[in-house]
Amino acid sequence: MTTEPPPGSGQQPPDDDPFTKHPPPGGPGAPGPGSPYDTPGAGGGPYGGGPADPLAGMPPLAESGRRTLARVIDMILVGIVVWLLTWPFGVSEYNVDGDDVNVGNSLGQSVIAAVLYIAYDTFMMSRNGQTLGKKWLHMRVADLADGSTPSRQTAFVRALVLWLPFAFCCACVWTIIAGGWSFFDRPYKQGLHDKAAKTVVVSTR
Repeated sequence: MTTEPPPGSGQQPPDDDPFTKHPPPGGPGAPGPGSPYDTPGAGGGPYGGGPADPLAGMPPLAESGRRTLARVIDMILVGIVVWLLTWPFGVSEYNVDGDDVNVGNSLGQSVIAAVLYIAYDTFMMSRNGQTLGKKWLHMRVADLADGSTPSRQTAFVRALVLWLPFAFCCACVWTIIAGGWSFFDRPYKQGLHDKAAKTVVVSTR
């Protein structure tokens, strides 16, 4: 005799996201023995409510150095596409004619760069949590709440915070601040874009 509910009973199918975390034995959200994310005295999730340890059941957090290298790879890949799209039209970041700087060309390239960077990150992250750089260096982005692949909206917010300031002003400074934040953030190693989207970056190996 089977105990499975008959078809059409209204029971929801199991979540099919392969990256959703699976909490270890001991109750929902309970850290396993020797968990590297044990936080004595923690009184709730990082954004209010939720389990004391949102990372329980997730893979280890990715190293900030590897995250930086993956970001550099992505910047080079997308930067090549930006250059290929703008070069035939004579659009360049710095176009000086005598004493005049062609601001229009620079702005045009910045707009194209912003659109491509945001579209690239949003599509790749909502697909499987990985850009090419992250895939090659064995890491992925996960929702802090449950470890699942970020939704398109979450991925868009994360990409917007990371790339919009980068494309239009103080690119190097913003990259250092937003991405470098993960070197000092505890306990989740989040960049500013991760904090805005409530995500973390975890290792896949």
